Order: sequence, then C-alpha cells, then structure tokens
Amino acid sequence: MAVLPDDRMMKTTHRPVSARTAGATSPDAPHGTAQPETSPTYRIAAIGRALDLLEAMARIGPASLAELAAEAGCTRTAGFRVLRTLQARGFALQDKARGGWRLGARLPALGRAATSHGALAAVASPSLEALGSATGEIAHLIVRNGMAAETIAEYRPSTTLPRFTAVGERGPLHAGPGRLLLAYAPADIQAWVLAQRLPRFTPATPTDPRWIAGDLPRLRDRASFISSGEVHAGSVTVAAPVRDGSGEVIAILCLAAASLRMRPPRTKLLTEPVIGAAGAVSNALGYRCAAVADPSHTSACTPAPMTASAAKPYGR
Repeated sequence: MAVLPDDRMMKTTHRPVSARTAGATSPDAPHGTAQPETSPTYRIAAIGRALDLLEAMARIGPASLAELAAEAGCTRTAGFRVLRTLQARGFALQDKARGGWRLGARLPALGRAATSHGALAAVASPSLEALGSATGEIAHLIVRNGMAAETIAEYRPSTTLPRFTAVGERGPLHAGPGRLLLAYAPADIQAWVLAQRLPRFTPATPTDPRWIAGDLPRLRDRASFISSGEVHAGSVTVAAPVRDGSGEVIAILCLAAASLRMRPPRTKLLTEPVIGAAGAVSNALGYRCAAVADPSHTSACTPAPMTASAAKPYGR
C-alpha cells in the first residue's frame, strides 16, 4: 500500500507502474529538450486508425465496411486496408457470406492479460482519488468475479474512516452494491445466484429471490444505486455502473461510509459525483456516451464532520 500526502491512501490490485513526468524527454529530441507525452511526435496515425476500428467493431459490430469507416472516422479505403491487416493477425473476422466485420478471436486473450495486469484498476485510480478527495469518503471499484463481487481498487482519503471492504475481499451479489453487478450479469448467472440459499448478513439483507429478481430490472433503469446496511450494519453505499467501450457494464464505482455520515439529504446529493466518476472511468475505457461530472461540483462533496461514533467500524 502506497502512502500518499495527507495520509490519503490508494490501494489497487494492479502492478505498480513507474510514474512519468509530463515533460518526458523524447529520444528523438535534442539533448535536454522536454516534450509532453501527448505530443503528436508520439502518435502514429495508422495505429490510431486501427484502434478506432477495433473500438468501432466493439460498439456496432458485426458491421459493414462503410458503417465501420463512418464510425471510426476514416475513409473506406483506409479502413479496408487496416481491417485486412487486423484479419491477418486474428484481431478481426469477416463474414464471407454477408461481408460484415466483427472482432477476432485473439482479442479475449489480450483482455484477460490486461485484467491480470490490473489495467482496469489503473485506469480507475485517478477517478477514485478525485471522488474520494472531493467527498471525504472511501471510493471503491468493484467487479464481478465468478459468483461474487470483488473489490479491486480503493481510495481512502483518511485512515480514520471506517472500512467495510478492502482490496481483494469478496462480497455477495444479492445484497449491497453487488446487486448492481448482478443486475447487469448474464441471465444464467442471475438464475444461478437466485437459485441458491441466500445468506442474511443483517436484518436489512434481502433474501427473497422473487423480490430480488424483480428489483434487477429497476436497477438497470437507474443511473445509480443506494443501499443501506444490507451487508454491513450501519453502512451506506452509493454506486454507479462502469462501462467498457462496447457499453457493457464491467464494474461499479461506489462510495461507502458509516450511516451517521450519510444522513439525508447527503446520500442523494452524492449520487451526482459518483455517476460522474463512473462516467469518467467509462470514457477512459472508450465508452462515448458516459456523462462526466466534476466530482467537486455538488455541495454533497463537502466532507461530513468526523465524529467518534462515525469513526467506529460497523459490521466488521
């Protein structure tokens, strides 16, 4: 765990990456000349076009060459050449009968490698830190791992804040913020979870599979989800979905705090910065339609005063 200034702590499951300065020196530049990493010198148009087409296939594929070229913002001639190159490497497939293009079979291996290297946690880290710093509460990134919800990254703005989960810990899918992940899980996963004997953690834990099944469509219709004391007594979480470039929900970003710090109307006011932070992560993953808000935009981001009772961990 790395200790940040003012006792703020960020913890993730991803491998540490060495920091780069904004003024890194280009290997092609004269000695002592600094250039920002975003300089056009570092960009190769053909690679950018290939990535645009891969993202286009993820969003709208299978699709025709004309549709993909329009989505990626390139000519059909340039798009065809790139798609043929991707096809030769197994990253794109063309339907011989209809001519449509789709993602190739080699991409899942890259996705699994990125997951094992902690790419998602690394992408979310700046948004977790911004949200946690602005609200004064612990921000978490949670994914579905099999039949459980697993925390893969967190930002804790103060060591005095009570923890209700930690990086690497797993929780249920039928209760608490995990139910938002269940709402977006495949139908067979939902059916399997709801067919089991659902454990009760607190008096507020929902255990009726019929009620939970009915709640899942409602959760998908909302931009955020607030749960109170369903897994840990005395805790409140505010969560929002994180989407990848194809629009699929792959994680949730949430704030977790003691209920004494989340009295009305603060809980509802916190939904806006949580949705904004989740949108920022989604945009970083290539999702174009995510709404991004400044986490410090709302008055809900004023940290609640820390009291002795609020500092005590609940349900742990």
